[in-house]
Amino acid sequence: MQIAILTFDGFNELDSFIAAGILNRMKPKGWNAYITSPTPTVTSLNGVTVHAERDLEFAMNTDAVIFGSGIKTREIAKDTELLNRIKLDPSRQLIGAQCSGTLLLSKMGLLGDCPACTDLTTKPWVIEAGVRVLDQPFYAEGNVATAGGCLASQYLAAWILLRGASREDAEAALRVVKHDPLDQPGQHLVGLARLRLLRHGLHDGAARPAGPVICPLNRNQLEMPIALLIVNRLIGE
Repeated sequence: MQIAILTFDGFNELDSFIAAGILNRMKPKGWNAYITSPTPTVTSLNGVTVHAERDLEFAMNTDAVIFGSGIKTREIAKDTELLNRIKLDPSRQLIGAQCSGTLLLSKMGLLGDCPACTDLTTKPWVIEAGVRVLDQPFYAEGNVATAGGCLASQYLAAWILLRGASREDAEAALRVVKHDPLDQPGQHLVGLARLRLLRHGLHDGAARPAGPVICPLNRNQLEMPIALLIVNRLIGE
């Protein structure tokens, strides 16, 4: 599995590096996730400069592509010459986007009529582009997925792992980023913030709880990384 993590100037480090870190845990099985950029180097929104491992043209030959977000996404969305360098085919590739990366999917016509997830800052721009934005952290339809929130790269990574490998592989790769109250089998009480994520992500439109409640998960689910659990439920596997 060859994966391009599209990373532009002004990128959010959490998007690109977390996804790369999780997916490259599968290197022993022939997986490789590459920082893929339009220029030899790109600088993050916090001033971190990295060297591109692959150029944009590499993306057309990959099995999966992730669009990261950044502070210059609106400028990039207007750069037709740059976007034309990214030639993707959702009939044979898994294509995901996080936060403002969803705007790029829309501009490239890769969302079609699908609703999408994004972050609060990007939401009005994506709506302006004619996309219905969902108030949840992750959504996938066919070979296209979107996620919203600065730590949402784990959902896209989980989705790609589930689609391209086994559930066991996905669990093993996601353990590296997991430190969760659900680590302990049988521990059913979760904190308010975590529970909001579960309830809101798994049950669209559900009322948010006012305090900790019993989490209705079985033993196997309690041992599962939270990102994998959410993606599993939302894609119906």
